[in-house]
Amino acid sequence: MNKYIMGLLLGASFAGLTACNDFLSEEPVDKIIPENFFTDAENLKAYTLNFYTVLPNHSMSAYSLGTFTSDNGTDNVAAYTASSRWAPGEWRVGTGTDNWGFGNIRSLNFFIQNATEKLENKQITGDPNTTSQAMGEAYFFRAYEYYRYYVSVGDYPIIDEVLPESDRDLLIEKSKRYPRNQVARHILDDLTAAINYLPETSPYGNNGLNKDCARLLRSRVALFEGTWLKYHKGTALVPGGPNWPGDASLLGSFDIDSEINYFLGEAMTDSKAVADKFASNLTRNTDTDEGMAPGLEEINPYYCMFCAIDMNGFDEVLLYKRYNFSLGQVSQIQNQFQGNGGGCGYTRGLVQSYVMRNGLPIYAAGSGYDPAWENDGISATIKDRDSRIKIFMKGDNSIISYGVDGVTPAYWRMGWLLDGIESTSSVTGFAIKKGQGYDFNQGSANLRSETGAIVFRAVEALLNYIEASVERNGSVDGTADVYWRAIRNRAKVDTDYMITVNATNMAEEAKGDWGAYSNNQFVSPLLYNVRRERRNELVAEGFRLNDLRRWAALDQLIDNPYQIEGMKYWGTVYADLESDMCLTSYSGTKMEATVATDGTGNMSSPTLSAYVRPYQISQENNYVWNGYTFNKAHYLSPIGHEAFVNAEAVDGDISTTVIYQNPGWPIDGGQGCISGFNFR
Repeated sequence: MNKYIMGLLLGASFAGLTACNDFLSEEPVDKIIPENFFTDAENLKAYTLNFYTVLPNHSMSAYSLGTFTSDNGTDNVAAYTASSRWAPGEWRVGTGTDNWGFGNIRSLNFFIQNATEKLENKQITGDPNTTSQAMGEAYFFRAYEYYRYYVSVGDYPIIDEVLPESDRDLLIEKSKRYPRNQVARHILDDLTAAINYLPETSPYGNNGLNKDCARLLRSRVALFEGTWLKYHKGTALVPGGPNWPGDASLLGSFDIDSEINYFLGEAMTDSKAVADKFASNLTRNTDTDEGMAPGLEEINPYYCMFCAIDMNGFDEVLLYKRYNFSLGQVSQIQNQFQGNGGGCGYTRGLVQSYVMRNGLPIYAAGSGYDPAWENDGISATIKDRDSRIKIFMKGDNSIISYGVDGVTPAYWRMGWLLDGIESTSSVTGFAIKKGQGYDFNQGSANLRSETGAIVFRAVEALLNYIEASVERNGSVDGTADVYWRAIRNRAKVDTDYMITVNATNMAEEAKGDWGAYSNNQFVSPLLYNVRRERRNELVAEGFRLNDLRRWAALDQLIDNPYQIEGMKYWGTVYADLESDMCLTSYSGTKMEATVATDGTGNMSSPTLSAYVRPYQISQENNYVWNGYTFNKAHYLSPIGHEAFVNAEAVDGDISTTVIYQNPGWPIDGGQGCISGFNFR
C-alpha cells in the first residue's frame, strides 16, 4: 500500500476514537477512501489493523501502572483521589458529547458495507485468509465499539449503514436509542459473524484476534445483560420498567424473564466453548514468593504471565498488545512498579476476602488465622492465604528488581505509603504487584517498559460459565464444578469450594465486599462465593466496577456510606520507631506519620481507625471524607449536553430532541444527578 493511501486510511479509521465525537460531525469516510480500495486483501488488512488501538493498553504517556489501575475507584483498589462516582452531585453531566460517539462505528460500517459487496461479487484479490481475518476483525470491532457505549449508557442507537451527512433529518431520526437488550443482541450478532470469519489461530499469534476472543467477548456481553436485567428488573434502568424513558413502541414482544434466560444461556454456551480448552491447561502457579530468580530466570509462570514482554508463550493469554522499545512502543509502568506505589493500592476489603489455604474464610472457626498477625506487617497478615494475594501484592521484603546486573536484588520500601504525592504513593499500604517485572532496565527510566498488556485471558471464560450457570439454574452443574476446582487448584486453595460456602458469614463478608449485596440485600453464600472467586482472580484487570453495576451491588451505599481502608498501621511494627520495620523513605531514613486534617498530614488519625483511611487524611476539598455514597442514577453514565443540542428536532428547542437522558440525570451540562428521582 502506498504511503498516500495509508495516510488517508489512518485519518478515516481514527476519526472516532474519542468519545466526544458524534456522527453528526464526522467527515464521511466514503469521500476519502478510493473506490477501488476494497478490492485487495492487503488493503482490508491494513484498514482493520488500525482498530486494535481501541482495546485496553498501557498508556504510552501516563505515569501509572497501566491497565493494572483499571480497578481504581472500587472496593478493590483505591486511587490517591477518590472518584466522583461515590459523591452524588460531584459527578456531573458533560458539556460535550460525552458517552455518545459514532466515529469508529461509521468507519466500520463503511468497511463492512463495501468489503461485503466486493466479497460477494468475488472482486477481492489476494489471500482469502487475509480477507477473512479482516472481515472478522471488522465485525468484532464494531461489536466492541457498541459494547463500550452500551455498558456505559445502556440504550443506544443501532446504526449499521453509512448515513449521508447532508440529510440532517435522517441523521436525527437514526439517533433514537434502542432498548438495551436489543443493543446487546445486536452485539452478539456481530460477534457471531466475527466467529464465522476469524480463524482458530490468528496469523499474528496472540497479538491478533481469533475465534476464542470473539467467543469470550460474546460470553461477557451476554452475562452482563442477563445479570443487569435480572438485578435491575422493576426499575427505570431496564426496558419497559417504571419511569423508563425509552420508546415503548420499540419493545416488541419483550419479556424480561425470557430475555434473562436467553442471555444467561448464551453466556454459558460461549464461555464453555473457550473454557473447555483451558480448564485443565491454566498457566501453572509454582507458588514462589517471587516470579523470577536472579538472572531473570522465570520460576513462576502464572506470575510472569502478567509482566512478560512476549506473551505468546502463555496459552491462557488469548490476546495481548506487544510493546517494542526500538519502535517507540513503550510505557512507563515498570518505572512505577519498581520505583514507587503507582498512586494506588489494594483495599483492606479485598485483602480480607482471600480465604485461607484450607478453604475457610479468615473469620471462620478453625481457619488458623490470627488477627494479631496484622501487627507484625503485611507478609504476616497474608500468611497461609490464597496464593494469589501472596504473589500479586508486595510484601515487607518483596524484590522489585534485580538491579543493573540482573542479579542483585532491590527491595520494596513501605515508606511510599507516607509519600503524599498523587502519582507515587502506595495509598493504602497494600501495593499492587500484579504486572511488576524484575528487569531493572525496563524501569530505570520513563518510557522504557515493554511489558505486554493482556486484553483477553481464558480464565474469564471459566468464571463466566460458573456465574451464568448459578444465576440461571441456582446451582453448580458438573461443568462449573470442574472449572471452579481448576481455578482454586491453581490458587493453592482446597478445591472443595463448599468448605468455603458452608463457612461463609454474609454479615462478615459485607464489611469489605460490595458484591455481598444485590438490591441492598445479601445474596446467597453460594452466589457470593462465585463472585468472590471472580474478584480474587481478576483483581486489577478492570472487571470490578462493571460487575458491581450489573449486580446492582451498590444500593446499600445510598444510606450507609462506606469508608475505604488499607493496611493496619497504628499499633503495628510500621508505626514503631524502635522497630526495624518502621516505615522508611527511599533513602532509608525512618519516617514518622503526621496527623492533620488540614492537608498537611500524611496519615489518618488513630482515633478514627487503626487502619489506613486514605480519604480521611485531609478534610480539605474532600467530598468523600464521610465515606463513599451512591445514587441509583450512577449505575449508568450521563450523556453529554451537546449530544442533545445536535439532535434537537426543532432548532433552539432542546426539549424536542429524539435522544433521552438516562434516568436520574438532567440534560443540562455541569449538573449532578437528580435528587429524589423515582426509579421504581
